[in-house]
Amino acid sequence: MSVTIKSAREIELMREAGRILCITHEELKKALKPGMTTWDIDHLGEEIIRSYGCTPSFLNYNGYPASICVSVNDEVVHGIPDKKRVLREGDIVSLDAGVIYKGYHSDAARTYGIGEITPEAGQLMEVTKQCFFEGIKYAKSGNHLGEISAAIQKYAEKFGYGVVRDLVGHGIGTHLHEDPEIPNFSTRRRGIKLRPGMTLAIEPMINQGTLEVVWLDDDWTVVTEDGKLSAHYENTVLITEGEPEILSLVSAVCGE
Repeated sequence: MSVTIKSAREIELMREAGRILCITHEELKKALKPGMTTWDIDHLGEEIIRSYGCTPSFLNYNGYPASICVSVNDEVVHGIPDKKRVLREGDIVSLDAGVIYKGYHSDAARTYGIGEITPEAGQLMEVTKQCFFEGIKYAKSGNHLGEISAAIQKYAEKFGYGVVRDLVGHGIGTHLHEDPEIPNFSTRRRGIKLRPGMTLAIEPMINQGTLEVVWLDDDWTVVTEDGKLSAHYENTVLITEGEPEILSLVSAVCGE
């Protein structure tokens, strides 16, 4: 395993990639409404990314045909945008996007409700987001990666949710996916010791029901096995000498 430690210059470039991605998510959030197609979301997202002189990380990555992964309801991740897939009142939609700025990637995902959603869907979205924040309490130099994973799992399972095992987070930098893999669940291994300069994409994927997932025939879209809802929340995180810095969540831009 080769985990890269970023220089001050590299961190600055990743910080800018994260800021632009944060703006992209904020603009997409404002645009979401019933009647939009998932293709509309992808088209708008790519326009925003390119308007900042950046390239979408996902477009043509291992053959993925779009810039934004748009996953609706029981779709966990990697939903392919489609002109025929229309968002309806009560849907929840996960948007996963990445930006390449001067050769450096950022990666972040959010799940949003379309119009009025059920309280159960709202809770799933909030818990999934909080799983991320529970995890990064341990994203500090000297801690082990497994502490992040365990915290995410523990919080999700308090609500009876399924924590997806077949998909994990990852390191990030000049490549979209770098070492290490970052599970959202405990393993027997403690994982690597965290060091300043590591950049990690931490991304809880939490299901309302079973943790089991299935790949559809398009070889990309992952859905829950039981057809229940799934939510996704991700940010690119920098390990520092102190508290972690969330590169893709800039309070001045995206006041979450």
